[in-house]
Amino acid sequence: MTALDGNALGGLLLEVFGAELTVATAVCEGCGASAAVAELAVYLDAPGAVARCRSCDNVLMVLVTRGGVTCVDLRGLASLES
Repeated sequence: MTALDGNALGGLLLEVFGAELTVATAVCEGCGASAAVAELAVYLDAPGAVARCRSCDNVLMVLVTRGGVTCVDLRGLASLES
């Protein structure tokens, strides 16, 4: 699988949260690294979109759309600040 940058999530995040979040700062729950969402490693080959920390490879976000509903799992984030 090829990793894209977090900009690949821009449209979906805007649709779900109603805000431009690629410039928001994501803090990894696993290692404490912080980076803009645009800098995360994103994989779109899974059943949904998976964003991982570039420092420790921890899963930060999972977004899955099915039947017009998007489910979001942010358990890997210590915080997300815009």
